[in-house]
Amino acid sequence: MSSVPMNEESTSETLAGPSLADFEAARLVVDQVVDVTPMESSHYLSELLGGEVFLKCENLQRTGSFKIRGAYNRLMRLTEDEKARGVVAASAGNHAQGVAFAARELGIDSTIFMPVGVALPKLQATRDYGADVELRGHDVAEPLRAAAQFAQDTGAVFIHPFDHPDVVAGQGTLGLEILDQLPEVDTIIVPIGGGGLISGVASAVKQKAAENGRTVRIIGVQAANASAYPVSLLNGSPTQIELAPTIADGIAVSKPGTLNFEIVSETVDEIITVEDDDIARALLVLLERAKLVVEPAGAVAVAAILAGKVQATGTTVAILSGGNIDPLVMERIISYGLAASERYLKLRIPLPDRPGQLAETAKIIAESNANVVEVLHTRHGNGLRISEVELELHIETRGPEHAEQVIHNLREAGYLPRLDF
Repeated sequence: MSSVPMNEESTSETLAGPSLADFEAARLVVDQVVDVTPMESSHYLSELLGGEVFLKCENLQRTGSFKIRGAYNRLMRLTEDEKARGVVAASAGNHAQGVAFAARELGIDSTIFMPVGVALPKLQATRDYGADVELRGHDVAEPLRAAAQFAQDTGAVFIHPFDHPDVVAGQGTLGLEILDQLPEVDTIIVPIGGGGLISGVASAVKQKAAENGRTVRIIGVQAANASAYPVSLLNGSPTQIELAPTIADGIAVSKPGTLNFEIVSETVDEIITVEDDDIARALLVLLERAKLVVEPAGAVAVAAILAGKVQATGTTVAILSGGNIDPLVMERIISYGLAASERYLKLRIPLPDRPGQLAETAKIIAESNANVVEVLHTRHGNGLRISEVELELHIETRGPEHAEQVIHNLREAGYLPRLDF
């Protein structure tokens, strides 16, 4: 399911979770450490959507994501006894850095459990903030179990990444910040994993806007391969799903938080899902058009716009929730995004095994104003005759129409190129 429309008529007096006073109090707390991140207009996305689009750049936040807000608010509200026992958390990266940073600022010992394959920059940053990092398993499930066991064994306080009122209140301060920067906002598009960010933003914004007699539409976006919310909303309760691989590992959560689900059910207007191809294209657009480095999970709001899945009028804000991406992963995703945008072709062409054929195909491609970036010449391709060789070409183009022209020109010259996905 790609979109789940939801209707709600709840008032601030009946909403689950933190009250507007709780969000305002959390703001006084987190303002001690967070930056007010930029709100950047995007002419490109505005033209696509047909209304003004702004990017809320939490990828430029301290620790590289919004997670510092909820983590700091949660730790600040621990008792002195709880602080003395230390804290423990589990995360693939952003929550880990938020907790480690907050613990360092408040003089609290922290232990963070992370997956074995966590991106090196996230691992190193968490250690640099002073946390004792333990690696367990290959996804977040095993670190979560290990963190819960550690809390039981040592008395350390487990800091949940999303399912706690103080975390929700801290994340909701981002919504209040958006309203300060753009009071006329009509729609806010929010990435969703477990639901900490969207439950906080949606609840804070709905309550604050209601005070001023306004309504703001909240749209949530999940990766299609990690979309627990649509199923859960259909079932009426948080539902465990089996995750499939996705480049948006930061929002790959198999079950919504209990409190988060309740708040989302009451305050979020629609849930959309996007494919990895959409996310890769969004990263590319953000790099090229906005000059912003964003991690895959942080780019899903933009992916939803690019995929044509957002229907919005007036002024729209797309939250870029994080920017912590391994450069090696970014390199792969950029290539993936180029391919998804048909700006990077991989062609296989059978050729007669005689001199000059490689030069001839290269000439056709050059005359088509495309650029060959990699060539593989082999006699061992499947289905080749003994008198044939196969040419594998990696070609940069300007987009779908240009790619079609390159293929057309090769066919006009008598060659039989086929796309290799």
